[in-house]
Amino acid sequence: MKIIHSEKGLFQQFTTQKIIFLICAFLCLMPFISSPIALVLGFAVTQIFGNPYEIQSRKVSNILLKVAVVGLGFGMNIFSAIQAGKEGIVFTVVSISTLMILGFLFTKIFKIEKATGYLISAGTAICGGSAIAAIAPITKAKPNQISVALAVVFTLNSIALLIFPPLGHLFNLSQHEFGLWCAIAIHDTSSVVGAASKYGEEALQIATTVKLARALWIIPLSFLTLLFFKNTTSKINIPWFIGLFLIAICVNTYIPFIHKFSPIIIDLSKAALTLTLFLIGTSLSFKMIKNIGYKPLLMAIILWIIIGVGSLIMIMNLA
Repeated sequence: MKIIHSEKGLFQQFTTQKIIFLICAFLCLMPFISSPIALVLGFAVTQIFGNPYEIQSRKVSNILLKVAVVGLGFGMNIFSAIQAGKEGIVFTVVSISTLMILGFLFTKIFKIEKATGYLISAGTAICGGSAIAAIAPITKAKPNQISVALAVVFTLNSIALLIFPPLGHLFNLSQHEFGLWCAIAIHDTSSVVGAASKYGEEALQIATTVKLARALWIIPLSFLTLLFFKNTTSKINIPWFIGLFLIAICVNTYIPFIHKFSPIIIDLSKAALTLTLFLIGTSLSFKMIKNIGYKPLLMAIILWIIIGVGSLIMIMNLA
């Protein structure tokens, strides 16, 4: 009888866990839940109740982010996107080159494993988890090295989502300046779009365009990584969804009929993004942060401060 009671209690607890998780996920589709709140809610739910859909959450968040980004393209104009891309190209080239060189030096100074240091540098320089996922097979990184790189980048990425909008207001940044700063200084596309959407529509358009243009640098970096790690067998992953994003912008620019549906598509895309950030929040934990180790974390923080402060100074001076 005791065993049956215990199993029943376990079943009830597991069911309650699922219900709470699904209710919170549903709430994140509501307009009154912002991106930062969704991230914090996901983190809190996992710490208190656990995540009964841990594996599914990672897969769904990856797909949802791509769908959301493509959907946001229906609210943009091709000419504005080209202008934003041109403006961001100088920042992109300078920042990626600088961070990869500094990352190599810090890897040596802190005596961090070569693959771990390289993945942290790539994730900070280009687009967080996407860059790490694309580069990791080429470096032949071990699972624990990939986990450390992802953990440190996602931790700092989540902090950035929370602190960048208040900092933008503190420094009195315009929509244009903040969007550019987000795209350069925040690691992952999800938090770039989340922070920019909280700041304003113009910031969102600038940040999304520049960040996705930046993400294309995964391709040349992959070729350089093949040479750096002397790997001639691995395949290069190309972020094809960026092409769909560009198609969405062209459709919105040249097919006026779609303008009737654009506001609905954009609202759905923003809701998908908020849910994505909730799911990303559920993947964070104190245990994960503890397992990072202080050297990789210190290296990542230094690189992040350099790109954050450096890009902000450049943007404010140009303004």
